[in-house]
Amino acid sequence: MEDSRIALPIGTTLDRFIKKKQDEFQYASGELSQLLRDIALAGKVVNREINKAGLINIVGAIGTQNVQGEDQQKLDVLANIRFTRALSKGGEACAVISEEDDEIVDLNNHGRYVIAIDPLDGSSNIDVNVSIGTIFSIFRRVTPVGSPIQEIDVLQKGSEQVAAGYLLYGSSTMLVYTTGHGVNGFTYEPSLGEYFLSHPDMSIPEDGAIYSINEGSFNSFAAPVKNYVNYCKEQKYSGRYIGSLVADFHRNLLKGGIYIYPATDKDKNGKLRLMYECNALAYIIEQAGGVASTGTERILEITPSELHQRVPFFVGSKNMVEEAISGFKK
Repeated sequence: MEDSRIALPIGTTLDRFIKKKQDEFQYASGELSQLLRDIALAGKVVNREINKAGLINIVGAIGTQNVQGEDQQKLDVLANIRFTRALSKGGEACAVISEEDDEIVDLNNHGRYVIAIDPLDGSSNIDVNVSIGTIFSIFRRVTPVGSPIQEIDVLQKGSEQVAAGYLLYGSSTMLVYTTGHGVNGFTYEPSLGEYFLSHPDMSIPEDGAIYSINEGSFNSFAAPVKNYVNYCKEQKYSGRYIGSLVADFHRNLLKGGIYIYPATDKDKNGKLRLMYECNALAYIIEQAGGVASTGTERILEITPSELHQRVPFFVGSKNMVEEAISGFKK
C-alpha cells in the first residue's frame, strides 16, 4: 500500500544559515551568532510552555504590575526568566532591558551586547488562544568591555541596532530576524527541534489593503488619524486587528498593510514602547522595504530619553504609511 504521508523537504537550518551569513556582520567574531542562537533556544522553551499553558495552570494574571502599571501575566514573568537566563548563560550579553523589569539588568560586564526585549508581547491573549510573540533588539555596547554598564550603552537610537527580530507563537512558531542585510523567517519544526528557513528575503509590498488599528478608540484619535481611517474605509480596505502586535505586524509584512497605534486622549505619547517594541519592528520593516514613523519622525532616528519611553507607531507598507502620516505635515 502506498504511503499517503507527504514527505517534507528538509531545508536550511537556522544554525547553518547563521554560520553562512556571519561574515556579513562587521564584528564577525561569532558573538552575535551565539546571541541569536541563545534567543532561538529560549524561544523553543517558551513555545513549549505556551503550548501546555492551559494544562499546567500558568495562564492568567500573577497579581502584580510591571513598571508601566500593566497587570503581569504568569507567562510574562516565566518568559522573562527564560530569556534572561539564556542570555546570561551565553555570556555575550552585558545587559538586558525588558518590559518586565524596572531597571537595567546587568549580566556580564565582559559582554559586548545589550539586549532590549519584550519577552511575551500580547500575553493577555494567551487565555483565549490567540497568537502572541517575543520582540528583541540587539545593540553593541558603547563603553569599554569590562567596565560597568551605563545608560549610554542602553539608550541608543534604533539606527544603532546590529540585529532585531521577533518570535511568533501561533499555528506554527516562527523566528524572523535581520542583521541589516534583509529579513529572513524560520519556522520551528518541533519533532526535529530545529528552525528551518521558510521565508527567505522577506519584503513587504509597497501598497496594501489591510489597516490595523483599535477603532474602539476612534473618538480620541487626532484629526489626521481619523481622516486616514475614513480614507481606508473609502478605499474599501480590510480592517484587521488582532490586538497582538507581533501577529498584526507579521500578517501585514507578508500581505501588505499598515499597523497604527497612535496617541490618544488617554495615552498622549502612544502606548507602545520605543526600546523593545518599536525599534525592533521598525528596523525589520525598513529592511523589508517598508516605513516606520511616529507620524512626524522616523522611529529609528529617535534618541531615547528613558528605558520605558512610549511613542506613537505607524508601520507597514511604504505608500500606506506615507499616506497616513501626510496629514501631520499639513
